[in-house]
Amino acid sequence: MAIKLGVDLGGTKTEIVALDEAGQVLLRRRKPTGDGYPAILDTIASLVREAEAELGARGTVGVGIPGSINPHTGLVRNGNTQALNGNPLDKDLAAALGREVRVMNDANCLAMSEAADGAGAGYPVVFAAILGTGVGGGWVVHGRPLDGLNRVAGEWGHTPLPWMKPDEFPGPRCWCGRHGCLETFLAGPSLAVDTFGPGHRDASQVDDRARAGDPLCQAGLARHADRLARALAMIVNIMDPDVIVLGGGVSNFEHLYREVPDLMAPWIFGDAKKVNLVQARHGDSSGVFGAARLWDAN
Repeated sequence: MAIKLGVDLGGTKTEIVALDEAGQVLLRRRKPTGDGYPAILDTIASLVREAEAELGARGTVGVGIPGSINPHTGLVRNGNTQALNGNPLDKDLAAALGREVRVMNDANCLAMSEAADGAGAGYPVVFAAILGTGVGGGWVVHGRPLDGLNRVAGEWGHTPLPWMKPDEFPGPRCWCGRHGCLETFLAGPSLAVDTFGPGHRDASQVDDRARAGDPLCQAGLARHADRLARALAMIVNIMDPDVIVLGGGVSNFEHLYREVPDLMAPWIFGDAKKVNLVQARHGDSSGVFGAARLWDAN
């Protein structure tokens, strides 16, 4: 039996899924991620070994992480799980498991999953955006993830908000050291701070209260939708994807799919304004399913 194993590395929990050749789920398990780099390696390796022992089969292994491997140094960079940074994760996992392991940014994994059999299935060019605790993006073109020369293709969250208004410039300071990154405007905690003020991080309260008629929260969502529209219009002007898939907690806000396509139109160059904006079909499972599909490009 041929199986594909995908691992989604999270800050507190790490999940594994095993898929058969048809993409059906054979097994899913979770473990605490662990503290420190050796513990993380052990968690991933043990999940793979235990899954293969239970299924009686050996599989390909793909891992999604909140960061990426620098192709020039071979080391993880920009990882929210700080213990990963500066380490050759793919090589260390390969040594532990006795086979090549593919490691990719979690937004690319989202894109792979949704392009294969999710909301982006059947579209040649898919852009997937994560709107959650952070903001990221990933591309799949004709079934293959688009990494780029430096493996930063899709790092949309760390580009500046386009067409800034005077009261938006220069924008909040981002953890990356710059001001005005999309993450500082569009992430869930950023929406909460913009609406309620410093110290707030729960964006779901903004959506709940807006639907209950709270004018403060309605105004906060309106600003957020306008900013998201400008940010996605920039993506359309550069690559014009066939579909844009939203994932992450903020993607659950239903008004985005009604309002944002029309709000994008004034910022899209030319007279063709059609945009397919959809929610990720697999939800929180997209990352781990996409990791399992990292070998499908072969």
